[in-house]
Amino acid sequence: MLTTGEIAFAICFVIVFIIGMVWAYNKDSFYDKIHFKGASKTLAIIILVLVIMFLFVKMRHYI
Repeated sequence: MLTTGEIAFAICFVIVFIIGMVWAYNKDSFYDKIHFKGASKTLAIIILVLVIMFLFVKMRHYI
């Protein structure tokens, strides 16, 4: 069971953490567009390759 102080601390921590994450994201979003151009294509290709490998392994068991 949590005490009232622990609950208040957890709520304050979550609020400050979310504000900090939003601030950091907004600060870094400009540089992300410059340095990580094309990263979404790379991620899509990696996910596609993993799905193809998964399907290949699953289909081998049916043959």
